[in-house]
Amino acid sequence: MTAHQSLLPPGWKRPRGYANGIAASGRMVFTAGVVGWDEEERFVSADLAGQFRQVLINTLAILAEGGAGPEHIVRMTWYVTSRDEYLAQIAEIGAAYRELIGRNYPAMAVVQVAALVEAEAKIEIETIAVVPTA
Repeated sequence: MTAHQSLLPPGWKRPRGYANGIAASGRMVFTAGVVGWDEEERFVSADLAGQFRQVLINTLAILAEGGAGPEHIVRMTWYVTSRDEYLAQIAEIGAAYRELIGRNYPAMAVVQVAALVEAEAKIEIETIAVVPTA
């Protein structure tokens, strides 16, 4: 069950892979910036797409601890160290997203940054989920 609604002003073209905005009500669950390492803090991949997949796995594990699933995600902010690598691997990134998150398209921003605190990290994602309350 979701307690959120995608916001699309009249006449606007529907965005692909994200929402322009989300209206939500319920209990909020937040993640920190999550990177693509495993539970032992070892990076599972040297490429952005591989790290992205692990970021989603980690994010879903954190959300589950708060009683949230991928269907409850309402906002994601992605920080990438290379726009070019992101665009070159967009097909693999999209495939991992669809496999792990499904057809839930939250409000999103993707931002290129000069570096992340973890030197091996190529992507870091913050996520907000809203779980419906009874």
